[in-house]
Amino acid sequence: MARRYSGKKGKSGSKKPSNSDFSWVKYSTAEIEQLVVKLAKTDKPSAEIGLILRDSYGIPDVKKITKKSINQILKEHKLNPELPEDLFSLMKRQMELQKHLTKNKQDQVAKRGLILTKSKIKRLADYYKQKKKLPQNWVFSEERTKLIIG
Repeated sequence: MARRYSGKKGKSGSKKPSNSDFSWVKYSTAEIEQLVVKLAKTDKPSAEIGLILRDSYGIPDVKKITKKSINQILKEHKLNPELPEDLFSLMKRQMELQKHLTKNKQDQVAKRGLILTKSKIKRLADYYKQKKKLPQNWVFSEERTKLIIG
């Protein structure tokens, strides 16, 4: 499938481990859930929790072992964030681009990147409104982004 703005054909991503028994994992499902909750309480996003579990604890795939995704575990323990992680990271990138453009007003590449990032945020917000993960009256604005991200 082609990329949206670059005109290139992307390469496929990495593959998950195909082995389903994971005999080297020394943690039970309850211990893995406790680790996820502990890491979530330190304000780590779910993608970073997965990386920490893979790199530090040797847990290759939380979903195959516990039969629940990291987001499902966070939702059960009422630790899921109010904004989805991908929308939050796009808003963070938009803030960084705006800060960069206040210092470098002639940076045309950054201006285009800001426009593309804002359109991605709006498209993603429409998707999450459709899936009812965001309220219908949620509107993207730069002031709200400053309040959320800080």
